[in-house]
Amino acid sequence: MPYPNLDTTSPRRPGRTGRVKAAGAVMAAWVALLWVLEIVDATTGGSLDTFGLSPRSAGELRDVIPMAFLHHGFEHLASNTVPLLVLGFLAALGGLRRFAAVVLTIMVVGGLGVWLTAADHTNTVGASGVIFGLLGFLLIRGFVDRSAVDIVIGLVVLVVYGSVLWGVLPGDPSISWQGHLFGLLGGVLAAFLFRKERREQAPLFTP
Repeated sequence: MPYPNLDTTSPRRPGRTGRVKAAGAVMAAWVALLWVLEIVDATTGGSLDTFGLSPRSAGELRDVIPMAFLHHGFEHLASNTVPLLVLGFLAALGGLRRFAAVVLTIMVVGGLGVWLTAADHTNTVGASGVIFGLLGFLLIRGFVDRSAVDIVIGLVVLVVYGSVLWGVLPGDPSISWQGHLFGLLGGVLAAFLFRKERREQAPLFTP
């Protein structure tokens, strides 16, 4: 009995179902990690707060990334959980390698922005900078990639979460508008840095 002819010249890209499962698994694991870290912090008397970011101290630059995984209490974390899950899932559907690069860019740009501009004697933590970054990324990704589907996704995201953009303006001193603003800018930058290759792009509209 002959064997079927299998094409082994190049690996198949994961199908739509595979991408959905992968994106969901990554975001579920990420959020679970945030909750575990907050439980550890709460049960050890705030021992992880030292990984928060204080401005304009060279030694604090090492906390640019860790700050995004910590929160000031469960209420703070709960307010970030759903937006992070939703926006992260939508961004991760475009590919996990690209998603990782986008998130890292957001964390670095957002963290450096906080380090440079936050008020003295503050300790900034939280995933809200990443949330604003993912929001910015999703809003313009479709235009950068020339993808009609992603443009529609961006418009839906704008309708649902657009009101939070006011958070980039100074207001409540207990909320880091700097993290929001620079996180958003990091997401916009990432959309351009990691746009799809031209050969992968399709026209927005076909006759």
